[in-house]
Amino acid sequence: MTITVRFAPSPTGQIHIGNARTALFNWLFALKNDGRFILRFDDTDRERSRKEYADQIEEDLAWLGIRPDYVCRQSDRFDLYEQAVEKLKAAGVLYPCYETPEELERRRKIRLSRRLPPIYGREALKLTDEQRRAYEAEGRKPHWRFLLPNFDTDPFEPQRTEVHWNDLVRGPQTVDLASMSDPILVREDGTFLYTLPSVVDDIDLGITHIIRGDDHVTNTGAQIALFRALGAEPPAFGHHNLLTTSTGEGLSKRTGALSIRSLREQGIEPMAVASLAVLIGTSSAVEACPTMEALAERFDPASSSKSSAKFDPAELMVLSRALVQAMPFGEASDRLAALGIMGEKAETFWLAVRGNLDRVADATEWWTIVNDGPAAVGLSEEDRAFVRSAADLLPDEPWDEGTWRTWTSAVKAATGRKGRELFHPLRLALTGRDSGPELGLLLPLIGRERVLARLRA
Repeated sequence: MTITVRFAPSPTGQIHIGNARTALFNWLFALKNDGRFILRFDDTDRERSRKEYADQIEEDLAWLGIRPDYVCRQSDRFDLYEQAVEKLKAAGVLYPCYETPEELERRRKIRLSRRLPPIYGREALKLTDEQRRAYEAEGRKPHWRFLLPNFDTDPFEPQRTEVHWNDLVRGPQTVDLASMSDPILVREDGTFLYTLPSVVDDIDLGITHIIRGDDHVTNTGAQIALFRALGAEPPAFGHHNLLTTSTGEGLSKRTGALSIRSLREQGIEPMAVASLAVLIGTSSAVEACPTMEALAERFDPASSSKSSAKFDPAELMVLSRALVQAMPFGEASDRLAALGIMGEKAETFWLAVRGNLDRVADATEWWTIVNDGPAAVGLSEEDRAFVRSAADLLPDEPWDEGTWRTWTSAVKAATGRKGRELFHPLRLALTGRDSGPELGLLLPLIGRERVLARLRA
């Protein structure tokens, strides 16, 4: 049996780091088990689903390093869902209901007032054919509920019916079907709610493991019952904890909060996003993993806490910075070339400046400084005279990493300056910055001609 998982976003907005957590849990589980990863767009909501969102989701996943083995869309699979509806009707476990939302709410309040659980009482099962025709003559159209198998012979006398599963994340779980309302599978307008298409697709696509957020735990009992009603053995389930903002608020695709696209546009490294999305809220220390394979070694779904994890964007920058500052030139070269940083000195330049960067794109500032000089230099008249005198002591080329030490030692001996009084004016004259990469590394990159021009400006 090939392990097969799926990530099933609705293309109704941009995915955020919370969605990425679910996608990554599934991707890493497949990676560790030599399995398959399916991307399924749950786009049955025709009004809110958009192709541009689906395209963006695929792009975001690819940026994170997730490349599905198969992509499908529920909007292309309605025939399968209709077949399942007919099968459930024929089995007598999908029944029509005609209550309005107002009537359902009134019944719910009555049950609460009687200290009864506010679940649907299956009143629609008592309707005669004549009563159904009368409702339809009024213009009412039925919605269809799945009859949960939580009774012996009389559906109006539900009894405790436990559904058990060993959750990949949370361990042994139990849901009592008698505590639940029969779920609506088909709306009045004939469109499907989430549960039916999802279960039908999981059966058809051979999904072996469903890993998702723990907000779905209570749905699992009914879904397991639906799998069995459709003649299929349920897959294994795992429910990881959710991410919230640092203030405890939930994340939302509609608001774009912490969207993968926005993090990408900020120059955050994809493995920083992946590392934090996977490791936060687990028993593992949150560290920047340089590759997906390295993250897979750290990944253990069972290590997730049962409580939600607060996500602080500042942690992302810390992880991203660590990845950039340790990044080999071979990994950065294509991105640097796209920024115009190329040629024979590109690798030496990258190794010189990477330790001072927050983002790869920040290298362009230092590339400009090395090649064109600083935009402005704030030197006092005294320091200006000092750096001009230092120019006279500049060694001849060729230069290497030791040239800076040789030169500044000569300047120190000639002027008596030392420490900050010696080094700071020279750094300002050469780079326009108070701090930055080691000048011993930058000096050969700038070259003697440009150094002299800056000292004598």
